[in-house]
Amino acid sequence: MKKNNFLKIYKNKKALITGSTGFKGSWLSFWLNNLGSNVIGAGLRPEKGAILFKTLKIDKLIKQYYIDITNFKKINDLIKKERPQIIFHLAAQSIVSESYKKPLETIQSNTLGSANILESTRINKIKHLVFITSDKCYLNTEKIGGYSEKDTLGGHDNYSSSKAAAEIIFNSYYQSYFKNKKIKHATARAGNVIGGGDMKKNRVIPDVIKSLHNDTPIILRSPTATRPWQHVLEPLYGYLKLGSYLMRNKLSHLNSPSWNFGPKKSNCIQVVKIVKNIIKEWSKKDLKIKINKQNKFKETNLLSLKIDKAKKELKWQPKLSLKETLKLTVNWYYCYYQKKDMSKLTETQIKYYLKK
Repeated sequence: MKKNNFLKIYKNKKALITGSTGFKGSWLSFWLNNLGSNVIGAGLRPEKGAILFKTLKIDKLIKQYYIDITNFKKINDLIKKERPQIIFHLAAQSIVSESYKKPLETIQSNTLGSANILESTRINKIKHLVFITSDKCYLNTEKIGGYSEKDTLGGHDNYSSSKAAAEIIFNSYYQSYFKNKKIKHATARAGNVIGGGDMKKNRVIPDVIKSLHNDTPIILRSPTATRPWQHVLEPLYGYLKLGSYLMRNKLSHLNSPSWNFGPKKSNCIQVVKIVKNIIKEWSKKDLKIKINKQNKFKETNLLSLKIDKAKKELKWQPKLSLKETLKLTVNWYYCYYQKKDMSKLTETQIKYYLKK
């Protein structure tokens, strides 16, 4: 099979994406629509200041429901009505700093909301599910070699613990209801995803882009923290490949149903270095960087994933270098501010990625 032929399986398939109004959800909705899928979206209305869902006119491309996944009746009624052939569950409260301010909201969305998806998948007998959590589901001990799918789950903050809890609940559903000779329901873990269109507050890349556009100082919380930077197309390609394996009955139950999707090791660098590279890519000149010494919540200094399992079992591996990752990201934002045709540009970036 040629490297991208597996994507053909999505043509005419009915796919439900939870979190379709968010960053990764909008990219995935756009991509699946381009593949000829019948895409159903479920998510909250786009947040104030969000640009991606509106810019790509996602609501014109897919059948969108504005639903809070913590409301079991509403999400279950949707799934019962639409009966998707595969669900990509991405809906979540995705900001670590926000989890300190709104712990219950974070836990409700990431844990109870995720449990609602699992229960609705069970009672409606949905055959395939790609259940996305985060690299932060692992109990972080600042492990230099990175975390494998067999490592201990846990969290020192509300966001991380909510993601670990979601994984534990998934495993209980898997062992109790979903386990069969072939894996049809699986989890995917990725983190520090960047790319055009993300405008969330308190995220490094969006904050830097806004500062560059407005010519204001860049404020960093944890400049020396090392993160695994990956373009949004990298994990999405992994989710799509994982989904295709589920639908083609390619994965034995002898494997665990969880996969890491991380970048190349060379993409794991400090926050301050990534910021300086973005500044150069954007303007070729320096911009003042300030350190926020009033940071009131704990953040990990080192976090990375081992991706050996995805390489071996899914034949997936990251394609983009750090330079390519940043170039695609900065170019998207630059063209957006120049009022270019962003749907065409986004499609061009996907085609570029697929040729790699």
